[in-house]
Amino acid sequence: MTDGQELLRQRVLVINGPNLGRLGSREPDVYGSTSYAGLVQRCTELGAELGLAVEVRETNDEGELIRWLHEAADGRLPVVINPGAFTHYSYAMRDAASQRTAPLIEVHISNPHAREQFRHNSVISAVASGTIAGFGIGSYELALRALSEG
Repeated sequence: MTDGQELLRQRVLVINGPNLGRLGSREPDVYGSTSYAGLVQRCTELGAELGLAVEVRETNDEGELIRWLHEAADGRLPVVINPGAFTHYSYAMRDAASQRTAPLIEVHISNPHAREQFRHNSVISAVASGTIAGFGIGSYELALRALSEG
């Protein structure tokens, strides 16, 4: 691919919150055996197939997630976000997500509604374009496909 072709690809941020960097070793019965590196590879490879320039990020820092959401809003970048535990209580992140200027899809590896009661509420869902949950790493793939068709 030439540099000119790369510039034509839609840039997409895939943002991951706390503990997602521990995929593969953290509760594999809940989150599967794919490592974080495997998630990055699957997202970037599928993105390339779909004509998307996917950039995958992970942090345990709420402030950094908010800065990335601001970056996406300022750049009119689509976002796939797995907020991790911040899903349930981070109103600061919800406010940042509400400033979106492009589609924002909330994803979860597990189905939060099939788990503990405190996981049933998402403060992000109301400001997201959509939510995909319960399909393992495939939740990210479904979100990227939705963005490419959107």
